[in-house]
Amino acid sequence: MILPSDKEYKATKQIMLGKTTMNADFRQLADFIDQKFGVKTINIIYDTIDKEKRPRLNICFEFEREKQSFNENSGHFNFDSKKQKIIADKFKQTLIEQNIVKGKGLFDFLTKPQNEKYKTDNVWVYYSAFEPIARIEANESVPQDKVVQIKKELDNEELWEISRAFSGTTFFLYTDEQVKRYENSETRKVWSEKYFDILEPYNEFGYFKREKFNIYLDSKENFDNNYESNWYYYYK
Repeated sequence: MILPSDKEYKATKQIMLGKTTMNADFRQLADFIDQKFGVKTINIIYDTIDKEKRPRLNICFEFEREKQSFNENSGHFNFDSKKQKIIADKFKQTLIEQNIVKGKGLFDFLTKPQNEKYKTDNVWVYYSAFEPIARIEANESVPQDKVVQIKKELDNEELWEISRAFSGTTFFLYTDEQVKRYENSETRKVWSEKYFDILEPYNEFGYFKREKFNIYLDSKENFDNNYESNWYYYYK
């Protein structure tokens, strides 16, 4: 779940909108995660990787801070392996308790594996957050003609371009000197307000707040000199 086009995001969005619910098989696991770690699980998605040999669980939270709490250390990207194991073990336990999969007996290693609904050995647990992707979707949903119209209405000869990428919007001036001059200006506040006005209709979950919203500033000078006038290099 990285982009608004991902099927995992679309499925989780339907849950957030109240149009569907989490897979009932995982409700018990979600309740355990919430109580154990003090978070709110909004979806759990099961699939397999490594040519369908290894099971995988995507634990979906609403906020990025919840996702980050499952890293080894604050600000790092390595998952806490102990928490992963706790969740993987509980996943198997809850499915056995619900009679969705069978627990292995003493002599089960002698029998041929059953074609069960879920694989429960060597589960890879990872995490995602809904809010950051919803913010991307909102910003990218603003029609380009509305962005063009804002630029036209502002009618500022020092404004070169308005560019959007992911959840951020950058107003490009021509020079670095102009960027410094506009950084803490009233003009920047006006530009932020103007852009928020056209963003708000697509701000479906209210994750963008007017009082905290701000556009970025950059210059064509920086774009040309340091990124070869190439948008791919700039946003890479």
